[in-house]
Amino acid sequence: MIIVKNNIIPFKGYLAMCVFPFIFVRKDARNLTVKDINHETIHGKQQIEMLWVLFFVWYGIEWLIRLIQYRNAITAYKNISFEREAYCHQAEAGYLEIRKPYSFIKYINNYGSKN
Repeated sequence: MIIVKNNIIPFKGYLAMCVFPFIFVRKDARNLTVKDINHETIHGKQQIEMLWVLFFVWYGIEWLIRLIQYRNAITAYKNISFEREAYCHQAEAGYLEIRKPYSFIKYINNYGSKN
């Protein structure tokens, strides 16, 4: 992954955003940790298996559904299946080596599951 520091992507308040093969980081943000890089790399893998464009379409639709469900933008974001998987496994250094394709699907209704 290629790390790009800038003032535009991601939105203010967020540290980093993966748009495979790049991890965009705000210039004014703290330094990325290994956990942060793992989190964004999981998103990179998700984007590859969803053919990039489908990832962002699914992400947006699921965020809208979660927004209606939770009526809070941050809670909606944290409950997107892609985010659930990434947050759940961001501390596992070797997760991507054992991860099965489309593992995010397990997180659509099952928050925090590692199965």
